[in-house]
Amino acid sequence: MNSQMRRCLDDLSQRIDEQEEAAVHQAWIDFVEGHNTTDPFIPPRRTPRPPQCEWPDIHINDALHDVDLMVLREFKQVSDLVAFGVNLAFNVRCNYGVSIMTSQLGCEVIEMPREQGDLPTTLALGSESDRVAAIQAAVDHGVPDLDAGQGGDVFRTAERFLEVLEQWPVLKRWVTLYHPDTQGPMDNAELAWGSDIFLAFYDTPDLVHAFIELMTEHYLAFMRRWQKLVPPDREHMPHWGMVVKGQIVLRDDSLMNLSPEIYVDFVRDREARCLRELGGGLVHFCGRGDHFIEALSAMQADGLTAINMSQPELNNMETILTHTVDRGLNVTRFDAEVAASLVASGRKLHGRLHAARDWKTG
Repeated sequence: MNSQMRRCLDDLSQRIDEQEEAAVHQAWIDFVEGHNTTDPFIPPRRTPRPPQCEWPDIHINDALHDVDLMVLREFKQVSDLVAFGVNLAFNVRCNYGVSIMTSQLGCEVIEMPREQGDLPTTLALGSESDRVAAIQAAVDHGVPDLDAGQGGDVFRTAERFLEVLEQWPVLKRWVTLYHPDTQGPMDNAELAWGSDIFLAFYDTPDLVHAFIELMTEHYLAFMRRWQKLVPPDREHMPHWGMVVKGQIVLRDDSLMNLSPEIYVDFVRDREARCLRELGGGLVHFCGRGDHFIEALSAMQADGLTAINMSQPELNNMETILTHTVDRGLNVTRFDAEVAASLVASGRKLHGRLHAARDWKTG
């Protein structure tokens, strides 16, 4: 570990006020356990504490190829939260993008141009002309090597994070290493198959079933290995700066393109299995979700505790709220302005909706 990294981590450790942190943490726990009584839920802000040394700005493309740069880049984001007094939970992760799982299937990882500054993705399996054959070959092969693709990078970086947290006890107490972007069975299936999967639900449904089943087994195998390396030490998990009751976050961005019937027939039982077997948690979706939210919320019996959504303007929010906060499911990192308008309209949120702004833009 170089001197710059030590200096920065010492700086962060010294700036964390543990009494203040305990209050922020307790507010989050009250929220996830249903004890919050304010609408919307807004955690207490920290006292801003600027850094006392210079933290480097590390480009994500560089961090992808250097474990220590990845670790320092993630801790810089925590440092920024402390500097500006932001009320998000402290967490770090092995931040390799949506490409982790599909890279293990043999999908080519594509890094974004440096000027874009974004995380990588993958190309679909095979070529367009032999896509079905490539998917069938993946099904026949079964769960891939968990060290293949970006998997080895993820687990090596996790070990490095754990070493760092052991050396800085204050950071270990208040900064959580949360699981990487393992997406979810459906989103990984779409990444590996490409957009043709939406036709394949009708053209080759048996193969789609088999492939999403493989993605489910792959997800479970990867996450079991993750939880063995980074054992959950409590029933609450910080993730994306929010606190979740449970241990996993499933991504369902692909569902905006699927009917509720297809979701139930092809996806939901497999997501429910992931929630049951891995300790429950949250489902995230972008875009429109009001057409499947009723079916999704039925997984509450399987360990679903919350949803995280974007673009409320694309949704019938009354439908969303009826099947979430009215049922005891939390809604996290929701747009603060929309939340305020809901409260002003008299809509009861039962203390179950967390409102947040993009702190980087105010």
